[in-house]
Amino acid sequence: MSTFKTLSLLAVLLIGSSAAAAAADAPKFGKPISEAEAAAWDISIGPDGVGLPAGSGTPAQGAMVFAAKCAVCHGAKGEGGAGPRLVGGQGTLAAPAIPVQTVGSYWPYATTVFDYVRRTMPWNQPKTLTNDEVYAVTAYILNINGIVKDGEAMNKDTLAKVRMPNRDGFSELYPNKF
Repeated sequence: MSTFKTLSLLAVLLIGSSAAAAAADAPKFGKPISEAEAAAWDISIGPDGVGLPAGSGTPAQGAMVFAAKCAVCHGAKGEGGAGPRLVGGQGTLAAPAIPVQTVGSYWPYATTVFDYVRRTMPWNQPKTLTNDEVYAVTAYILNINGIVKDGEAMNKDTLAKVRMPNRDGFSELYPNKF
């Protein structure tokens, strides 16, 4: 065998073994998932309410869920405790004193409240509330902030129509609407 062919064969063997070693050292990031598995995590809710699921809840229903699953951190009436305060603060954002940022004074969209509660609450068991419970807790939080009335049901049609007090308090960084 010629020296050139021997060197070529040796080069091919070295490159092949290097590639195999690199593949063996590559990080293992898991396995591809199915469309159904991806859909279970695709739960984002936009400010316009696109993506809100079926379900419904009233402030009275939400008060019961809140007492059982939220009050331990946020206080009996959302006044705060181990978790942040959820009620009050209206009018404090423009005041010279330290603003009180709550759902009622700061959050620009009611749909964001729903999205946040559904993803993260209760803190020790996130994503365990049913859609009805999330609508109910959202209705209760909006109610104790004076944003929705007693008996007003929140669902995928009504929640997106709620106008939050600080809706216009944020500058729009991007011209596209959600």
